[in-house]
Amino acid sequence: MEITDSRIDAGKAFDWGRTSQEYAKYRDIYPEQFYQKIIDRGLCTEGQKVLDLGTGTGVLPRNLYRYGAVWTGTDISPEQIEQAQLLAQAGGMQIDFKAVPTEEIDFPAGSFDVITACQCFWYFDHERVMPKLAQLLKPEGKLLILYMAWLPYEDKIAGASEELVLKYNPEWSGAGETRHPIWIPEIAYEYFDMEEHEEYDLTVPFTKESWHGRMRACRGVGASLNAEELAKWDAEHRALLDAIAPESFEILHYAALAVLKKK
Repeated sequence: MEITDSRIDAGKAFDWGRTSQEYAKYRDIYPEQFYQKIIDRGLCTEGQKVLDLGTGTGVLPRNLYRYGAVWTGTDISPEQIEQAQLLAQAGGMQIDFKAVPTEEIDFPAGSFDVITACQCFWYFDHERVMPKLAQLLKPEGKLLILYMAWLPYEDKIAGASEELVLKYNPEWSGAGETRHPIWIPEIAYEYFDMEEHEEYDLTVPFTKESWHGRMRACRGVGASLNAEELAKWDAEHRALLDAIAPESFEILHYAALAVLKKK
């Protein structure tokens, strides 16, 4: 499904379906610390029903499945959902995945204890979505928003890779990340109270191949470049990594979370 949003990449169209197989292979990269921050807050654990919005290939529910929550995952891209189902089945996990935009999800009121949105919150039409999420949560239910990004001004390899993405996609708005709390729209506070937020640094291990795959599977590359551009980017990025990166390395990231409680 091709998406055009004036808030993102200056309206350049992107389609996650074009990169779903690479996304499944290369973007399951959150360190254990990322998940432990969730569990330590008593979220997404046994006895809870959790809805994961923008689930992609189901990274969050698959990695937290062992803690016993009952998971549902939704995503706008049918191709992403197909990969999520395949990976869950291969792991013997019973997760209900549905291909549906967040703005159109339809579950009974009070269906969930927790709703998660990992690496996707800014895509939503918040005026439509926030009242819907509050309705879907049980009394005192929690909305957990999660994010992780490399730090291009502090990490040489990440910075060089990002510059190459911008060479081929100058309007890509995923560039230039620095540490900051997750942005919460004003409409959210009509339905939720901010319970807490946290921002912290972490490192993520890669090989040259897995970092290349991670970059290729991002919105600014595989989801939006045409075939000719992608082939040129691919060759140039591989050459770049051969020139500046060892075979194995770590990339400096920061992560952020925000826990909102239903009013």
